[in-house]
Amino acid sequence: MYIYCCFKHIELAFEEIIEEFEKAPLLGKIETKNKLSTTCKYCDLPATYVVSNECTHTEY
Repeated sequence: MYIYCCFKHIELAFEEIIEEFEKAPLLGKIETKNKLSTTCKYCDLPATYVVSNECTHTEY
């Protein structure tokens, strides 16, 4: 599971991952060169972080 979020909503994303999977989430910052048009799951700001329950080899 991946949750794209802004800085303001990192805590909500962490809580959602912990609640569902009962393990510590991973946090990845979306680099400026890889900016997505994806918005935060909780508001309309651009996503700057990816919170996930698994490791990925994909660059953010």
